[in-house]
Parts: sequence; C-alpha cells; structure tokens
Amino acid sequence: MWILMLEAGVALFLLVFIVWWTMFSGRPEERKRPLRDDSQPPREQGQDKP
Repeated sequence: MWILMLEAGVALFLLVFIVWWTMFSGRPEERKRPLRDDSQPPREQGQDKP
C-alpha cells in the first residue's frame, strides 16, 4: 500500500512541477513584446479618410 502512496506522491509532484515550470518560464526579456499597441487611439468607423 505504501508503494501506491509513494507513486501517487511522485505523480502529484511531477504534475505540480510541470505546471510551475510552464507558468514561470517565459520568453527572455529581449523577445517580449506587448500584445497590442495602446499608444494610438482606435479609429472610429467612418473616419478612414483624413
């Protein structure tokens, strides 16, 4: 019975470790870009011509 508990503990540890690893291992800082550029306001419909 203790072997099953040990196996379940190892499986739980691996699951938590894999989730932690994927959450906190992002891209290097020099490759990070914002998802969108908020520096310019969005255009409203009907104002495509200057």
